[in-house]
Amino acid sequence: MFPFSDKELLKPVLSSINKVRPVLLRDGGDIEVIKIENARVFVRLQGACHGCASRHITLKNGIEATLQRDIHPDIEVIEI
Repeated sequence: MFPFSDKELLKPVLSSINKVRPVLLRDGGDIEVIKIENARVFVRLQGACHGCASRHITLKNGIEATLQRDIHPDIEVIEI
């Protein structure tokens, strides 16, 4: 069982994503958190990141890895 509610995760998730956001902005992109359900963070990539061939690497190795390190290793990021 995941130790945090979805509501409790919102603030730390946004804080953690803000650590990665400057890299996305520098490349002409951005990220939006759509919702959090059952420790899964649903996001939408924007700008140059939307449709980028490397977006899956950015999501898993950048965003998801940061959330797992900062908050909990079972957090998952899903692009919608």
